[in-house]
Amino acid sequence: MAGIVAALVMAPAASAKVHVSFERIKGYNEPSTPSKYDKVGILKVYGPPTARNVLVLNPGTSASASYFVPLGRDVVKRAPNWQVWAVERRENLLEDQSMFNKAKAGTATSQQVFDYYLGYLNDSSITKHFQNVPDDKVGFARNWGMNTEMQDLRRVVKDAKKLGGKVIVGGHSLGGSMTTAYATWNFGGKPGADGLAGLVFIDGGSSPAPVTPDAAQKSLDDLKASTPWLSFGGIGAPLAGLFNTSGALSVLTSPNDPSIGWHWALLPPYLKPPVEPTNEGQYGYALDADTSPASLIAAQAHLGRLADSGTPRHWVRAGELTPIRRYATMFGGWRLKGLDGTAWYHPMRLTIDSSAVAAGNANPAQKVLDVHATHGHDLSKRLRIYAFGAALGGQRVLDAAKILAQQSGIPKRRLVLVDRHTTYSHNDPSSASPKNAFVAHLIPFLKRIARR
Repeated sequence: MAGIVAALVMAPAASAKVHVSFERIKGYNEPSTPSKYDKVGILKVYGPPTARNVLVLNPGTSASASYFVPLGRDVVKRAPNWQVWAVERRENLLEDQSMFNKAKAGTATSQQVFDYYLGYLNDSSITKHFQNVPDDKVGFARNWGMNTEMQDLRRVVKDAKKLGGKVIVGGHSLGGSMTTAYATWNFGGKPGADGLAGLVFIDGGSSPAPVTPDAAQKSLDDLKASTPWLSFGGIGAPLAGLFNTSGALSVLTSPNDPSIGWHWALLPPYLKPPVEPTNEGQYGYALDADTSPASLIAAQAHLGRLADSGTPRHWVRAGELTPIRRYATMFGGWRLKGLDGTAWYHPMRLTIDSSAVAAGNANPAQKVLDVHATHGHDLSKRLRIYAFGAALGGQRVLDAAKILAQQSGIPKRRLVLVDRHTTYSHNDPSSASPKNAFVAHLIPFLKRIARR
């Protein structure tokens, strides 16, 4: 089992005014987990070192901290008195990033990367390759649910508060559910939102309707007899992560070369375009909102399309929201050693537990799942909330934010609600550039909080 002991920035940030750093701190002592995994990472994006306000962001399902780096850069350039901290969850300590690190350093080719992580699966001549983590070696990961995550997040938020400024907690997709969970979590009789200035929901949140206790118990029973990991879009762990990261890095290192993945017999046919593409064309086709399969809606953005002609076929932006190389930077963890934007092993328990958060209202399923999101009616009336709905969550994200506010009597004037589900794919709020409706509303939201 391979793990990265530490991750460091491999090269200076593109702009001297924006810095990126990473550290791991001591996390929650989960009783069944070996101590080496009781850690949580913080990927920090900041401008002036004197910036004291912190926006803490939680990645969604099968995503990781570097997903937020391009967004973080945009934020701190426009709101320099803010830092953006992205949470790197403990499951990513299981990843073997060794060959991806070499690709980022320019010492491994795209073919070498592909062979190490994927090519060996149907080529026995490749003897030096990635070793998957056997399920029976990580049974403790079945306990990496909402309680473990909230306790880890608590330590990140406490570090952010030490700077003496305002702190906001937010998240994308499942990270939105985690945001509600944290805000309403019972920490020694007080809600997690105590002392926070705001919450940010990026196409994710918590439905007020909980799962039944019987359904919760069945999910736990099923988990005991199956893999600890979620299958993302029908693609089992760790393959979804390996597909994404290897594809992203091929976009950044050899974008115009003929696609390696397109010729690979084991790549699902629904991810392959009908004509031979470049590496960039293959990656774009698999994840663009118009050509990616519906099962991968959580991985999609508006990226462009294949060119009308050429062999191999190139990718063109065609006026779409998200530049494909920015998208590849998010998921590839470009210039970050030991980090990428995907979670190869996403704990199924975390997703199961999210169904009992229920806008922070105590319910029978919470006792089954060890969920303690019970302060849904106890949030400060001064708390500000920003919710942005895109293709996956849409109006439901806004409705969940309104319910959360109404429960605690938070005035409507303290909410910013934006619905772009007809024009923004699930990931466009983080990836669209240079025009980005999510960022356009986020910056004044942050500045208003900082002033007060």
